Amino acid sequence: MPAFPDTPDVLVVGAGLAGLACAADLLAAGLTVRVLEASDGVGGRMRSDLVDGHVVDRGFQVLNTSYPQIRRRLVLRELGLRPFTPGVLVHTGHGRLRFSDPSRRPHSLGELRPGRLAGPRDLAALGVLSARDALAPVSLVKRSRDRTTGTALAAAGFSEEFVERFFRPFLSGVFLEDGLETSSRFFHLVWRSMLRGTLCLPRTGICAVPEALAAALPAGTVRLETPVSGLTDDGVRTEDGSERAAPIVVVATGPGPASTLLPGLPVPGYRVVTTYFHVAPRSPLGEPTLLVDERRRFLNTCVLSDVVPEYAPGGGALVATSVLGAEDEGRETALRTALAEAYGTDTAGWDLLTVRTIPDALPVMTPPQPLSSTTRFAPGRYVCGDHRATGSVQGALASGARAAREVLRDLGR
Repeated sequence: MPAFPDTPDVLVVGAGLAGLACAADLLAAGLTVRVLEASDGVGGRMRSDLVDGHVVDRGFQVLNTSYPQIRRRLVLRELGLRPFTPGVLVHTGHGRLRFSDPSRRPHSLGELRPGRLAGPRDLAALGVLSARDALAPVSLVKRSRDRTTGTALAAAGFSEEFVERFFRPFLSGVFLEDGLETSSRFFHLVWRSMLRGTLCLPRTGICAVPEALAAALPAGTVRLETPVSGLTDDGVRTEDGSERAAPIVVVATGPGPASTLLPGLPVPGYRVVTTYFHVAPRSPLGEPTLLVDERRRFLNTCVLSDVVPEYAPGGGALVATSVLGAEDEGRETALRTALAEAYGTDTAGWDLLTVRTIPDALPVMTPPQPLSSTTRFAPGRYVCGDHRATGSVQGALASGARAAREVLRDLGR
């Protein structure tokens, strides 16, 4: 069989966030590294497409500026970030209510007064929860007792009414499940990150994040359109029958390819999410704010062009709405009805631009949920990705960093 001419110290299979982080850290330690990516671009699920002039991310995605791995690896100002409003709108049967962070928007304090979104008991519980999660050492959060998020919210003193009105609809869009069965440790880390950071989108799309990570690597490190069909005793075999040798291979793909390349690898189940992208004549909201539905007919919706005007450069407004599960016949019609009610406008004239279903959007994270798992699989074989950590941008990057640390430790470096 034909062979590649060079033999790096490490081959990384997959140029998603985990693979790019792992490669960067190994290169910084002085190893030679090559990254083999099956698709035509870096980023894995964190990709953006241009559809009829509109920027369409592969599913609704955001960047949180508080993630330690992001702050360590990227110069945020170079991404042209545009922020969301620090808060969320909740569509209820009694109108639209706003939940805002009064520490960032003092004028919104009145919107949290008792009797609107929450009562005195819930406001007090919210203050205690937020102060602890924002100010306590992260190690304390990581060592906390793990249980379901629903159980943790009840134990924190929140009323069932407030959980149903705010936490369940909001967190359904974060966890991609509406049973509040996700690990409370993960919930506290998410809540902490939201209190300490800002949700943003890059001007050119979410793809700007992995593209910046890849651009920081030496030229030639990443080889695109090079799918790996299997691992060999000496390295990997690509789909064209070529073999590439390396003493160490790090599999940094999604859960499906990883379990194929590494038979016997345990992988979690995954949540499925579908995002509908509509083009409206004008913005139905007029502000860069996430809108959720108390009745949970959708996970969340927002006018992306209110956040980043460049997402819809030809005029009009780009609206992204996510729902649990895969696309079903008739679902988009029902969704239009719900959006018309939530936005208070006629949606009949909205054009459906495209639909994106992500089958492995987020790993199932029920308690007890380890926040990180070893990346060692066999001698000279490692695996990383969000299926080895918490399912987030931070989790994927941290898993790649852990893989690099374990490789170096095993090499005695």
